Amino acid sequence: MSHLVHRSLRQDPPLALRGEGMLLYGQDDRPIIDGSGGAAVACLGHGHPKVIAAIKDQLDRLAYAHTALFSCESAERLAEVMVGHAPGGLTHAYFCSSGSEGNEAALKMARQYFLEIGQPQRTRFIARRQSYHGNTLGALSASGNAMRRAPYQPLLSPAFSHVSPCYAYRDRRDDESEAQYVARLLAELEAEFQRLGPDTVIAFVAETVVGATLGCVAALPGYFEGARAICDRHGALLILDEVMSGMGRCGTLHAWEQEGIGPDIQVVAKGLGGGYQPIGGILVHGRVIEGLSAGSGAFMHGHTYQAHPVACAAALAVQAVMAEEGLLENVRAMGALLERRLVERLGNHRHVGDIRGRGLFWAVELVRDRATKQVFDPALKLNDRVKWEAYDRGLACYPMGGTIDGRQGDHVILAPPYIVTAEQVDTIVARFGDAVDAAVAAAG
Repeated sequence: MSHLVHRSLRQDPPLALRGEGMLLYGQDDRPIIDGSGGAAVACLGHGHPKVIAAIKDQLDRLAYAHTALFSCESAERLAEVMVGHAPGGLTHAYFCSSGSEGNEAALKMARQYFLEIGQPQRTRFIARRQSYHGNTLGALSASGNAMRRAPYQPLLSPAFSHVSPCYAYRDRRDDESEAQYVARLLAELEAEFQRLGPDTVIAFVAETVVGATLGCVAALPGYFEGARAICDRHGALLILDEVMSGMGRCGTLHAWEQEGIGPDIQVVAKGLGGGYQPIGGILVHGRVIEGLSAGSGAFMHGHTYQAHPVACAAALAVQAVMAEEGLLENVRAMGALLERRLVERLGNHRHVGDIRGRGLFWAVELVRDRATKQVFDPALKLNDRVKWEAYDRGLACYPMGGTIDGRQGDHVILAPPYIVTAEQVDTIVARFGDAVDAAVAAAG
């Protein structure tokens, strides 16, 4: 057994030895299509020469400088690329090493903002059930992932409460239109503001498109416009977590661009650096920065590796490649093809309840009975069976259990790199469909 603490302590995972484009290779040198970009991370695939060259060049010049004294060129240039044009009013960037760290920074900056502008009574956050914002205690407190919260519940902050997600497949009533369902959810959010006291709420925190916990669930039209209006009415901030769904994954650089609104703070990570270096961060609206600047003049938060020169150089190169190679256009085109192929292969499958997503961010929810939406027994770990059946067929995908409540429900995510071709989409769906069939048959 390995001496490394793996995700499972009972079984060592296979070793990945090298990656080339869409493919990963292990000890047997068998090519595995990276059909999920790891955890929707590897947006450019593996081994892109321009990114590798940028990392090497940065290492030759400067590997590290502490931000208490220095800034660095790569971080300054990355911030300029991200917010120099003030998208949605976002004017400043803070770079750290992960999505969890990014969410921690967002929560702390939001709290500090209200201290700086003379509203110290704002101490509460509202988030959503079956959401995920990270593994650190603050980010996990914001998260509504019941399965991941459970072991650490005594340690989690009571400053967070949770409302329903916009999960129409399971939660919209048969007698409700989409608009009526959205209105019900917004009424629930408003009621939570009122229960807490509107002037005590710091922010509403939500994934623009819910990632691994719920499986690529986009909100229905009007939902985020309504949530933005509620936050504005009560003077609270809107924090949008786009760790998984942002940076091109849904077909626009920012997923919120498709919602008709913008956030006060946006959390970014995975597609920012594409896995070439650990990097995440927050993009911040000008009015939040102005509040801090006019008050203490500092953000009372920091990390040893924030704005790391090599990580920022890698992310800068990833963003440059995305622009130079027109990859957002490819995400939209191949995303539409991926949707069509999934519907063709699995749309009438007796054990597929829902196929959902945007861009190159798609999930299939698996059910025991399509008509009743009955789930498989969680003890079967169907989603994990699909993962290994897919791996045996030369495909990596991203499974998750507990879709509905942290215990019941199975879904599997496909989120291939933005460089995927039409031929590769066809292969991914063919292998994935066969894996679903095999896993369901084995589950009995």
